[in-house]
Amino acid sequence: MLGWLLGELAGLFEWFLEDVYGAAMGLLAEVLGVPMLGYPYMQRAYLAAVCVAVIGPLVGTFLVHREISMISDTLAHTAFAGVAVGLFLNATFELSLSPLLTAFVVAVVTALLVELLVEHAGAYTDTSLAIVLTGGFAVGSILITATGGGIAVGIDAYLFGSLATVSKGDVGRLVFMCFFVGGLVTLAYRPLLYVTFDATAARAVRLGVRRYKRLMVVLTALVVVSAMQIMGVILVAAMLVVPVATAALIARSFKHSILLAILAAEFAAIAGVTLSYVYGIAAGGSIVVAAIAVYTVVLIVRKLPADASLRALNPSNRRQAGRSRDVLEADGGDEQQ
Repeated sequence: MLGWLLGELAGLFEWFLEDVYGAAMGLLAEVLGVPMLGYPYMQRAYLAAVCVAVIGPLVGTFLVHREISMISDTLAHTAFAGVAVGLFLNATFELSLSPLLTAFVVAVVTALLVELLVEHAGAYTDTSLAIVLTGGFAVGSILITATGGGIAVGIDAYLFGSLATVSKGDVGRLVFMCFFVGGLVTLAYRPLLYVTFDATAARAVRLGVRRYKRLMVVLTALVVVSAMQIMGVILVAAMLVVPVATAALIARSFKHSILLAILAAEFAAIAGVTLSYVYGIAAGGSIVVAAIAVYTVVLIVRKLPADASLRALNPSNRRQAGRSRDVLEADGGDEQQ
C-alpha cells in the first residue's frame, strides 16, 4: 500500500514538473526570449534553488535569534562526513547506498549530539561546535584518502554544488522538504518562538523546551542535507544566516523577519542560478555572493536616511562630518543620530 502511494505521488510530481511547471517555464522562455528557461536542467535548478530559499531562512531565523547560527555550519561539515561514509561503503563493499541517505543519518545524529553540547557546554558552546565541525570534516577527508582518492571525484558535487547534477529526485526531495519543514514550523511556531526568546519562561509554563530545541536542530540537519547538491557543503549554511541578517535590518516583528528573509533568499537564489549559467561559475557561490550583495545594499540604504538627516540638522558642520565620523568609529563609538 505504501509503495503504491509513493509511486502515485512520484507520478503526480513528475506530471507537475514536466506538464505544468516545465510547460510554464517553456512559455516564459518564448515570451521573454530567454532560451535557458526552457532547458529542463535549468528548470530543475531554479525550482531547487527556490525551495532552498524557503526552508533555509525559515529554519535559520530561529537559529540566528537563538544566537546559535554556527550549528548550521557544523551540521554542514558533518553532513560532508556522512556523504563520505556512503561513498566509502559503496567503494569498499560494493554497495549501492545513497550518499544523501548516509548524510541524513549522520547529520541527524550529530544534530542531537550538538544540542546536548549546547545545553551542557555553557560558555564553551562555540568551542564545542568548532570541535564537532572540524572533526566531521576531518573524518570525511580521512575516508576520501582511505580509498586512494577514488571517491574524491564523486564528492566534488557535494562540496561545491552543481546545477548539472540536480535530478528530478533531488527537486522532489526539496519540494517535499518545503512542505514538511514548513508544516512542522507552522504547527510548532508558538512554542518554538517562546523557546527561542525566553527558554526560562517556556519551562515555567511547562513547555517541552528540550523537545523543541531538538526539533529545530533536526530540521536544520534535514535542510542542510537537502540543499547540499545545489549549494555545496561549504556554502549551504550561508542560506540559513545571510538572508536572516538582511531581514533583521528592517523587520518589525519576528514573522515579518521570516517573510523578508525568504524574499531576500529568493532574490539571491534566482540571481545566483542565472549568473551561474551565464558565466559558467559555481551555483552555490553565486547564490551566496548575491545574498551578501542584497545584505550590503539593504545595510547601505538603511544608513543613508540617518546620514542625510545628520547633514540637514547640522549644515554648519558638513566639512567636519567626515573627520568626526572617522574619529568616532576609530574610538569604538557610535554615530549620533
